[in-house]
Amino acid sequence: MKSKELSYNPLETLFIGIDVSKDSNQVCFLNFNQKKLASFSSKNNLDGAKLIEEKILSTLDNNKELNKILIILESTGIYSLHIASYLSTQESLISKDIELYVVNPVSTANYSKVLREFSKNDPNDAYALADFIRSGHTKDMIPFRGTQRLSLQRLTRHRKHIVELLAKEKTYVLNNIFLKFSDYNNGKHDCKTFTNMFSETSTQVLLNFDSPETIANMKLDKLVELVIKYSKNKFNDPEEVAKTLQKAARSSYRLDKTSYDSLNIAIASSLSLIDAYEGQIKEIDEAISKLVSGLDNMNQYKALISVPGIGPVFAAGILSEIGDANYFNNDDALAKYIGLTWKEKQSGSYSSEDTPLTKAGNSYLRYYIIEATSSVICSLSEYADFYIKKKNETSIHAHSRAIVLTSRKLVRLIYSLMSNNKLFQVNK
Repeated sequence: MKSKELSYNPLETLFIGIDVSKDSNQVCFLNFNQKKLASFSSKNNLDGAKLIEEKILSTLDNNKELNKILIILESTGIYSLHIASYLSTQESLISKDIELYVVNPVSTANYSKVLREFSKNDPNDAYALADFIRSGHTKDMIPFRGTQRLSLQRLTRHRKHIVELLAKEKTYVLNNIFLKFSDYNNGKHDCKTFTNMFSETSTQVLLNFDSPETIANMKLDKLVELVIKYSKNKFNDPEEVAKTLQKAARSSYRLDKTSYDSLNIAIASSLSLIDAYEGQIKEIDEAISKLVSGLDNMNQYKALISVPGIGPVFAAGILSEIGDANYFNNDDALAKYIGLTWKEKQSGSYSSEDTPLTKAGNSYLRYYIIEATSSVICSLSEYADFYIKKKNETSIHAHSRAIVLTSRKLVRLIYSLMSNNKLFQVNK
């Protein structure tokens, strides 16, 4: 966050830590001298949020030297969203100059542990959070920015959730497909029957043939007719497709009828789920596109989509998690927030090359950055060459290492474009 250290006087600031749970919020108010100005519990509902608001206003009235409010709460999934949204949008608090932060619990865990070890008292979690923000640990954090960003964030995060379910279901159904039809679409044949295992034609074959035996015993001309029907005559050589399919059927293992009955039910169920997930992703993408059109910081969104390979969905996901690139001092700070930094593994003069990611950052942002990187590699030769170079440098986790290093390179570009409101130009 650029020049954030100088944006307020800590001696004139009220520091508030809120430990959020499903049913209640533990709250602690501190001044810069670590004097506890208030400590109380409130329900995690609208009445409880109003109580916190009233306590803040009364504390400011009783301490006239305080004219700035810094609030911190740990991200606890859906339980922290309501209270964060409420406190960050109340006119009574906005007029008092408020900044609210929702942070990854990993960021505060070590601080809380050290505080307990050295404190004469037994500070609770809310006190530890208030003292954490009092100590100036907001350098690489983004203030919570209300409902607009929250709306986009919920959609992009839900999309990630559905994509993961889709990938999991596809992996799962492949096991059942192998049991039913062991040589189905197997690359060891002259050619794969289908380029996409989950295409409409492939799906129809899996659903309409009870077993490989049925395909193996079918007359070729009849099978050709079905291939043309299922594919809507999209194959250049449907007879060759039918022959390959029949060859695979004849070389597949045979099971008893009871096994096929169970497998067919399971496969049909999985294919139905896959179809539903793909339909949901299309709907979510459309909703994201509509929501993005009303964003305040459209310049940063346009900067993102100007990069070949970063389309509207990836741009929306990245923007919803970053908020505003200008909250970060540099691309290193942004990379740290994402979690694209490495733990050091060193002992004496030995330094390991196999160092894991810290993964203490924003996992959703890391997902969209890495997915965007994979797409950019296919669109920009500079990034493709960089990826290949890094992949060839080691045999240990070659792809994972290369994609992360290329993602770090992309973060540098993203930060530059977003923070300066510039569009990408290939010759630059």
